[in-house]
Amino acid sequence: MLHHRPVIIDLPGPRLRALDEARLAHPLTGGVILFARNWESRAQLTRLCQSIKAVRPDVLIAVDHEGGRVQRFKTDGFTHLPAMRVLGERWLQDPLAACNQASACGLVLGAELRACGVDFSFTPVLDLDYGASGVIGDRAFARDARVVSLLAKSLMHGLLQSGMAHCGKHFPGHGFVKADSHTEVPVDRRSLKAILADDAAPYAWLNASLMAVMPAHVIYPRVDSLPAGFSSRWLQDILRTRLGFGGAVFSDDLSMAGARRINGQEWTYTQAAITALHAGCDLVLLCNQCEGGDLDDLLDGLAQAQVQGDWLPRAASEQRRLALLPTGPAQQWDALMTDAAYMHALGLLP
Repeated sequence: MLHHRPVIIDLPGPRLRALDEARLAHPLTGGVILFARNWESRAQLTRLCQSIKAVRPDVLIAVDHEGGRVQRFKTDGFTHLPAMRVLGERWLQDPLAACNQASACGLVLGAELRACGVDFSFTPVLDLDYGASGVIGDRAFARDARVVSLLAKSLMHGLLQSGMAHCGKHFPGHGFVKADSHTEVPVDRRSLKAILADDAAPYAWLNASLMAVMPAHVIYPRVDSLPAGFSSRWLQDILRTRLGFGGAVFSDDLSMAGARRINGQEWTYTQAAITALHAGCDLVLLCNQCEGGDLDDLLDGLAQAQVQGDWLPRAASEQRRLALLPTGPAQQWDALMTDAAYMHALGLLP
């Protein structure tokens, strides 16, 4: 039976410390998410990824690398990718050309990350652009769910060409609410019928190709009193059963305010993680807590919960995690710079 490794950790700097190596070796650690603080240069990033894999070859090295303002690595040869709204604007002029450009963005994004040893990016954003959400904004392709679905599918195709999986976010939709779930608990008071007809529609239309989903730290009180990432109604009944999604589900960052102040209560990271896993998440992220003891408390707390039977690991969740690791070897950077498909994609970028 596969051992379920649900925790995605982060690192404080550009090189591994002994403490980081110990956390990577923990049996509940399944991945690492990188940030700009982990970047100095391509050579350093490549060495960091190699050192991570030397500790745990099966660990998933991930990053938020979408394009626009959410792109962690921007110098030393990395292509500045456009915000996804640019592709939505291109759609208004020529829909098929916009899809082609989206595929090119995905190929360039995935190939450059993989050349440095990064396995996975949390992209594409499937949220709709209502013009109200500052935290989503130009990260969204468009307001129309059909346009979002086709451009996202094209981007996903490019990622898969590079051997990289993908993650649609933030289910069932973060674009309608103004509040930022990093600092507040957003509330979307629309009906389930309205959300399914619009914001959540891409998750149904893409259920044959989506490999991972990240739910929103948003409460939809007409559906459940808990945020989507902690709700079995959203994750099991709606996402998996009704919409037919079969891939991995990541929690959003458990350190965000939208994950910790629930119904007037302040949750510990362990309580939040157990609730998310019980609800149907396969993997949980805890970001920006690696300097203190919070990350160790989460790993120890989950291990204790497992011993006590308060949380039961799932082999299916581990299979979904392993399915996100890259397919085939990555091209080295120098070889990538002369690769015909990569260079052609580069020339197509908006």
